Amino acid sequence: YRNALFVARKGSWNRTAKFGYDVVTVRTDAQGNNARVEPFMTGFLDSSSDSFSGRPTYMLQLPDGSLLVSDEQLGAIYRITYAR
Repeated sequence: YRNALFVARKGSWNRTAKFGYDVVTVRTDAQGNNARVEPFMTGFLDSSSDSFSGRPTYMLQLPDGSLLVSDEQLGAIYRITYAR
């Protein structure tokens, strides 16, 4: 995930159909334009019942490269690590 921008999409509150409730990565092309948005952390939104079980809100990268993601809905903090 080098040179990728992580975005916590906390989720919508004013839409008929809920949107967001995930973390995505945004990668840019050589000119710095947004080229690709990919799901990274999902599973909080249940589209079939239009409900959600979490709201990823803030993120922090630690010195070891792991990523902390706070969940405003559950009051949880998730630590995401990678295999070396």
